Amino acid sequence: MERNEVIRKVSESLSISEEDAELVVSKAEIGDEVESSLENWLNNRFLPNVVFIDQQGYAQMCIDALKILGKTAATDYGGSRQRDLGHLWADMTRGYLGELAFKLFLKQKWNVEVYLDHEVGELRDYLPTDIHKVKKQGENERPPRIKVGLKTTKWNGIWLDIPGDQFNHSDVHMLIKVGTGRDHLFAYFKSISVFKDKVLKVGRDLGLLSVEESELLFEKLPSFNLIPAYICGFVWKNRDYEPLSYSGRKGRMHYTITGWNGPIRPGDLERIKEQESITTRGAVKFKGIGRFTHDSGYLFNAGNLRWSDDEWRGVIESM
Repeated sequence: MERNEVIRKVSESLSISEEDAELVVSKAEIGDEVESSLENWLNNRFLPNVVFIDQQGYAQMCIDALKILGKTAATDYGGSRQRDLGHLWADMTRGYLGELAFKLFLKQKWNVEVYLDHEVGELRDYLPTDIHKVKKQGENERPPRIKVGLKTTKWNGIWLDIPGDQFNHSDVHMLIKVGTGRDHLFAYFKSISVFKDKVLKVGRDLGLLSVEESELLFEKLPSFNLIPAYICGFVWKNRDYEPLSYSGRKGRMHYTITGWNGPIRPGDLERIKEQESITTRGAVKFKGIGRFTHDSGYLFNAGNLRWSDDEWRGVIESM
């Protein structure tokens, strides 16, 4: 199957634009998810691990995020950048959508029901998922036997980046890619007539908009569609991970890290610079992101995540 055909298949299967589908495919390649061929990745890894979030599911996560919005720190985890309330709400909603996607994945593919418990805390891209209860076929509801950590990212994410001591807080860590752009809140608001019946109506009532202008603005707003999410894979906490477990390539001046599989510590990039004989004018950078906001924790590229059915079965049995 040619690359363009894979892109078309992704576009059709997820009901997304070919531009977005090309991003999905290119990031799979950059993240080293493609082991033999794009066709094999598409049919055996990607499509079997995609779920779809409907408007009701989105509404639930949106409201859950709103409930704790006023009690959530507005800074990025590991940084000092302040997010305004709308940005904060959108980011929190996206994180919760990742949790919902994991819940749907367990139910649809493994017939396992989990119950989420959203608690107040710092906003961070990495969320230790609080799975309150688990219910497997033939069992009653019970607390899970393992703790699950979850990172939600957009289609362009290729790294499972676990800062600080977060790696030790969970037994298994997941990476979920959620197909939301910057406008997912706007699309939802349009679908429930916030703009047509409220915002644009005020514009017409005040004489700021004609009926034609109001209709044109409404049509230009993004529309809500089913949100695809890709359960990219996971890593176990209790495995033997080696220090400086990187791979990459050396350019004329710089070194680009394309893979990582374990702990990252202060000074690691300088050690790599020395090992790879990079000159003082050169730099060591990560593929697709450049640098992370921290230099201590655990780091995995998507290609190093576990994802096969047999490996997932081990996670399910442990829960």
